[in-house]
Amino acid sequence: MSEESQEKQPVSAIKGTHDILPRQSRDWQRVEGAVKAAFELYGYREIRTPVFEATELFEKGTGQTSDIVQKEMYTFTDKGGRSLTLRPEYTPSVARAIIEHRLDLLPEPMRFYFIGPMFRFDKPQKGRFRQFHQVDIEVFGEDDPAIDAEIVEMADHLLKKLKVGEIEILVNSVGCRKCRPAYLAELRAAAAAVEASLCPDCRRKAETNPLRIFDCKVEACREAASRFPEITAYLDPDCAEHFRKFRSYLDVYGIPHRIEPRLVRGIDYYTKTTFEITSAKLGAQNSILGGGRYDDMMKDFGGPDICGIGFAMGVERLLSVVEPKPPDERFVYVIYLGEEAKKEAILLARLLRSRGIECLLEFKGRGLRSQLGRASKLQASWALIIGEDEVRKKRYQLKDLKAGTQTELAGEEIPKAIAGSDR
Repeated sequence: MSEESQEKQPVSAIKGTHDILPRQSRDWQRVEGAVKAAFELYGYREIRTPVFEATELFEKGTGQTSDIVQKEMYTFTDKGGRSLTLRPEYTPSVARAIIEHRLDLLPEPMRFYFIGPMFRFDKPQKGRFRQFHQVDIEVFGEDDPAIDAEIVEMADHLLKKLKVGEIEILVNSVGCRKCRPAYLAELRAAAAAVEASLCPDCRRKAETNPLRIFDCKVEACREAASRFPEITAYLDPDCAEHFRKFRSYLDVYGIPHRIEPRLVRGIDYYTKTTFEITSAKLGAQNSILGGGRYDDMMKDFGGPDICGIGFAMGVERLLSVVEPKPPDERFVYVIYLGEEAKKEAILLARLLRSRGIECLLEFKGRGLRSQLGRASKLQASWALIIGEDEVRKKRYQLKDLKAGTQTELAGEEIPKAIAGSDR
């Protein structure tokens, strides 16, 4: 290809990324607003951390044996020679912020939420991107299993608020560092017995962290893993009691749930509680959100010995099961004919906006029919028509584009008429 041809080639978005266009943004804003409102009700406050961190933060926090660290991180060396990584998940960043700013010494509860982009090099597919957006919640310093149940109830409350149907709540316990070694030894033995039927990646996982075999999507590996021993039989008394109480508090909330003994999550730091909420509307890849407890993370980072729990939810995946927002029922398209009418239109648009009514005034010199066509195409509820007669009389035509009726009103009467409508 010649240099001239290359210069004429349009620049496209990088594979695995996507644009959120204006028509889609309304749905994003609505979902993000519902998320923030729900979490604030439960005493969570927003935290924002940098989009990139030192690579070692994720290697230590997410875990060297996780697929995220092994295969998916966007890591680069900056001009200062430091190894940096675009965040693939959020929990290590929050733990780092708590330690750095000593948030554990403040009186406020350590309950945080975040909405923003993450980055993982993964095979792009429907609903899965290399730059994707996630909702995260984190709680630190509360080890009572009642908080585990409240977090699940909060997620259930949010999904019901967004009218996400056909959901199922799956729960498990992955034990702790005291009881898990015996289980891992049994898993390695079970994996070795069926090694020939496992994919090369799972053979590697059998040595590094056999729990990761349960995450494999290869059918032969899933079939083999279905016959592996279940971790719930290996829990020590403390972990078993924590799991029992967690489930009893779910019962207090009246939340139906199912134990899934192979629910281990894809990250190394989990201890005790793990959970996932799925929706049948999503098909084979049906998980909406997932999370669990990570009681050792802060201590591993050299911080205070305080426990943690949280969950993450993909925004793109959530939006795929949320009903789109209907057009705004109070959207006014302002039509003017002539220079004096334009000045009047500017002032009337200002009046409407001051009363919280969305309106659009386009400066393109179109005729009446053309402007009415634009109002219809943009799904406006009303057209406010201003011509020479209207300017002279100081009374304007408000056309209800749904009903087809038209009323003559003074300027101050227009917002009252719109606010008093049945919409």
